[in-house]
Amino acid sequence: MPDLEPEATAELQDVQRFSIQWMGWIKTISIALTIVLLLHAFVFHLSKVEGHSMEPTLHDHDWLYVNKFVYLLGDPAVGDIVILEDPSDNPEKKLLVKRVVGVPGDRIEIRNRVLYRNGEQVDESTYTDTDIDDLDFGPYEVPEDFYFVMGDNRHARASRDSRSFGPVIRDRISGRVDWIVWPTGDLGSL
Repeated sequence: MPDLEPEATAELQDVQRFSIQWMGWIKTISIALTIVLLLHAFVFHLSKVEGHSMEPTLHDHDWLYVNKFVYLLGDPAVGDIVILEDPSDNPEKKLLVKRVVGVPGDRIEIRNRVLYRNGEQVDESTYTDTDIDDLDFGPYEVPEDFYFVMGDNRHARASRDSRSFGPVIRDRISGRVDWIVWPTGDLGSL
């Protein structure tokens, strides 16, 4: 085999270095993409509010940091704001954002514009700005492995929630909203 001229050898070395660099970049991007996909699947995702059912806590077009990991270790609690799959027969399966007001075994009732859990009036003043405008509801006992959710907007027909579609099975709840990340004026933890 004939010896290569120095110029050809230099070009070959440049091509090899270039190939090695590209392979390094491809590996790095592949690893980063895999990590991001795993984090998105099991740890967190961002979600955008569409509508007014969670006002005054959340507003239309707010971007939310949704913690999925917390529910790998435990279950939703009363007061958690959660992201859930729409349990209705709507063919456009959307995600909904609601507040957990009842956990398995709780008895939920709305009487005279006030929410009661297990016979005791719930103080909702930290997240609502009005009494419940809709009709009385219940009493209703939340079944095992189900959760009763409501929107914070308590004006008449302002929220599609467990009063209309029933309790939500645990498997449909994908995560807890921990932060408003956008717009910056609303930035903060919940």
